[in-house]
Amino acid sequence: MKTTVTRKNSHLNELNARWNVVFLILLTIVMFTVILPVVLIFIISFTSEASIAKVGYSFFPLEWTLDGYRYLLRMGDQLWRSYFITIFSSVVGTILSVFVMAMYAYVIAVRDFPYRRFLTWFLFITLLFSGGLVPSYILNVRYLHINNTVWILLLPEIMQASKVIILRTFIKTTIPDALYDSAKIDGAGHFTIFLRIVIPLSKAGIATIALFVFIDRWNDWFTAMLYNEDKNLIPIQTLLTNLQNSVDYLKKNSKIMSTMDGIEMLKRLPSSSLRMACTIAATLPMMAAYPFFQRYFVQGLTVGSIKE
Repeated sequence: MKTTVTRKNSHLNELNARWNVVFLILLTIVMFTVILPVVLIFIISFTSEASIAKVGYSFFPLEWTLDGYRYLLRMGDQLWRSYFITIFSSVVGTILSVFVMAMYAYVIAVRDFPYRRFLTWFLFITLLFSGGLVPSYILNVRYLHINNTVWILLLPEIMQASKVIILRTFIKTTIPDALYDSAKIDGAGHFTIFLRIVIPLSKAGIATIALFVFIDRWNDWFTAMLYNEDKNLIPIQTLLTNLQNSVDYLKKNSKIMSTMDGIEMLKRLPSSSLRMACTIAATLPMMAAYPFFQRYFVQGLTVGSIKE
């Protein structure tokens, strides 16, 4: 009887050859819509300004050049320091943020934890209301004094209410209460349960949140622009934003445009190619690291489950 049911279920889950071809075509179209813009950005970063002025953005430029990357490399050691700051703040900030959010999610997911309802409502209120930019600036600068320090890149956004709610739902639906009760009978406390039971069995949820947090921190340029004046603490995103703003300022400056030397300099200034080179410089490490994140993410999806 079990064999018959299994065969029926497997037959229902199978797709015929026609639908396989349809899904293959659809996925191929989606793949090209994702890959082609990245390829175009990569090509434009090697395209000369004269070619862009004549034929626009094209997969087949009239002239190739390295001016965008040469202009980018003129920053020298500052570029590599900014890369280091970005990698450090992204990795360490993600670890701290995920650990704190996972602890909070465990607290409001356990049924008999004291003050669980109060902590849940407190989190929900922060999701609806925010102090805004000015109170945050006053708190970080006047009271915490973390401006012009690496802590300004780590502490803000260490708690994100929406992601805590996602982790809380994942923990509550994945780990049964009977497992908590059996651990308490064996003498385990909440911190032991969190480290030895909740984290190993919540790898899928933690991997998902960690990926989102890492991308948010990697792409954050506004925090350092607002709080950091020390050049040694400027992330790569803020550095490239400042560089692009400087180029745009030079191209819009009327005094420079009114002189022959200024006009000649602006003609040689790689504007579009520099912008695309900055995009490649900011996204290439993420694209290179994503396959490694994906491997652990898929591993978490297969491990983070319970059979009763």
